[in-house]
Amino acid sequence: MKSIFTIIVTCLLINNTLRAQEPQNNVYPDEKHFKNVQQLTFGGDNAEAYFGFNDSQITFQRKNEDEGVMCDQIYYGTVPPIGANFNYKLVSTGKGRTTCAYLMPDGKHFLYASTHLAADTCPPVPPRDPKKYVWPIYESYDIFVADFDGHIVKRLTNTPGYDAEATISPKGDKIIFTSMRNGDLDLYTMNIDGTHVKQITHTLGYDGGACFSPDGKKIVWRASHPQKTEDIKEYKDLLAKGLVMPTKMEIFVANADGTDVHQVTHLGKANWAPAFTPDGKRIVFSSDFEHEYGFPFNLYLINLDGTGLERISHETGFDAFPMFSPNGKKFIFSSMRNNGGSHDINVFVCDWVD
Repeated sequence: MKSIFTIIVTCLLINNTLRAQEPQNNVYPDEKHFKNVQQLTFGGDNAEAYFGFNDSQITFQRKNEDEGVMCDQIYYGTVPPIGANFNYKLVSTGKGRTTCAYLMPDGKHFLYASTHLAADTCPPVPPRDPKKYVWPIYESYDIFVADFDGHIVKRLTNTPGYDAEATISPKGDKIIFTSMRNGDLDLYTMNIDGTHVKQITHTLGYDGGACFSPDGKKIVWRASHPQKTEDIKEYKDLLAKGLVMPTKMEIFVANADGTDVHQVTHLGKANWAPAFTPDGKRIVFSSDFEHEYGFPFNLYLINLDGTGLERISHETGFDAFPMFSPNGKKFIFSSMRNNGGSHDINVFVCDWVD
């Protein structure tokens, strides 16, 4: 899913945004869906925390230069009881840059994307452009299966170009991921063992960050499909440099095989990090559409037909990467709340209240 939070942090630094208020007990008064909010991590950039096939195991990616973690690595832990400490450990190799970890159905392994085969060091970050925010699309990313001791047991992708952003169907049979193997950024599915790879999106532009509905019959993802001649040229020029601009994205839904595609949001700006609600009838996602300068990012609910938009978080900096536990009782997300005025992003979990 790439580290959009690093871009948002940069934006906040450039604009010297002041925090107007801080939440009490990790929750703002009007966040009616959140109860018993626990902060799991403290310090650094922590994001993309995802539940596995039970309601306690999570993986997440973490960067903290003060601790010597110079670019995103994958960590694993179990959500603790309220009031207890969250213990986690490094489960990626510690080499290269990693992203998008997801627990396997057996509860003993996870998949993630990594650049470590290209180099042990972090790949270069593109130069900052005050007029244009871009993500690097590292061609060295491939998808691997590993155990919790950091041992890679299988390589799932082995094609030229970017392969990342993988998630697994709740049915435990399919993986969906983003790949540039055809020269564009499209969604693909494959069996859980990496066989029978199938391209399921075909529109020019970036399609990524996909996940399945609870019954495994639908998918939701973020997409940026340029229409104007100048936008198409800009997209292709950036992609040729291994870059993509994430500032204009909308949410799409389709059947799990890629048929019956329809656009859910028409909000403008960056709408991304979507996931289904436990009943499969709504989408939760992050967006900056209410704000002129590309931040803050907050969380929203919306029906599959694009109606019923509801803002559910009210952080003044950044809320993103939402996901429900399989039983629908827990809700996990990343946020800049309660960071003492720093630019740290941490993982929070809470009880969900309908």
